Amino acid sequence: MSIDGLDGRRPHGELVADVLAALWAAGRPLTAQEVKAALGRPLARTTVATTLARLHESGRLTRTRPGRSFAYAPVADAAGLAAGRMRRELEREPDRGLVLRRFVSALSAEDESALRALLDEADRAS
Repeated sequence: MSIDGLDGRRPHGELVADVLAALWAAGRPLTAQEVKAALGRPLARTTVATTLARLHESGRLTRTRPGRSFAYAPVADAAGLAAGRMRRELEREPDRGLVLRRFVSALSAEDESALRALLDEADRAS
């Protein structure tokens, strides 16, 4: 262990982000071995396979078995996953109106304008 308390490994969230980025870039389902190759860094195949399995269990990836190995694909793009995280956070709070009010008040003018346009578009569509 190093002096700062870290053992030199990257944070788990960074590996997850890199795995998802590799799958999005591929545009097709990949096996653990293919993801490992796409990451281009020294990782055990089992580390990549475990990460993929956990992402599948959490509903962030689908998997098929085209041969002897599972092939994984993302359920949503990066924006869809971020939207899902935002929705889950909102659902955890009892006063959703207050959370939304605080969220909107912290938006930049550009983001507020984009949100207004999206809400107007949704109203027109319904």
